Amino acid sequence: MAEHPMKPLLKPAAVLLLASLCACNRDTPAPGASAGNAPAPGIAHADDTHTDARLGFSIALPAGMALRHDFRRSYLGDGSWKAFAPPGSRGTPVLALVLQGSNDITAAELRIGVSDDADALAHCTDMPANGSPAPAATEPHSGTPFAHFRAGDAAMSHYLDVESYRAVRRQRCYAIDLLVTGTNPQVYDPPATPPFGRDAAQRKLREALAGFRFLD
Repeated sequence: MAEHPMKPLLKPAAVLLLASLCACNRDTPAPGASAGNAPAPGIAHADDTHTDARLGFSIALPAGMALRHDFRRSYLGDGSWKAFAPPGSRGTPVLALVLQGSNDITAAELRIGVSDDADALAHCTDMPANGSPAPAATEPHSGTPFAHFRAGDAAMSHYLDVESYRAVRRQRCYAIDLLVTGTNPQVYDPPATPPFGRDAAQRKLREALAGFRFLD
């Protein structure tokens, strides 16, 4: 896969995920339009933060992003619990933060999936064949290490850019994916207008990832 323009993650601050990546530069990672679903069991709402006590994490809800509890938006490929999941991989899509305005031209969302399946745990931090490694990271509140890679795909005027984080904690595999996808607007007649730029979308996703933390 050709190099794609994803830029790295967060700067360290009280609620930032993966502080080790963030004091760096723009190239060091910072972690809608469809109808909503009822909140998943175990998720409490407190101000602008969603906390899942059962799965042991919380994430802040940034302005301009919608909370969803499935991965079924067609413009982001399949609804697997993690990006580039191999056939038969078992896990649960937990939540997605969808950037407002996402559509078939350009779309972006942060996804969190979890699995306690034995095979998923054994291969939790494996990188897909089309991935390229990125600097490892650590969630500062728990000290949990994350594997970090980038991957993508492109064909027939479509593209998919993914920045992924994988960690094993308390016998669960946690998969966090920052996805930006879309279609070349020039294939439309007249040319389509994207709802936002790819760089802006990547920046928003990394800002959202900064609000993730594991619970002690």
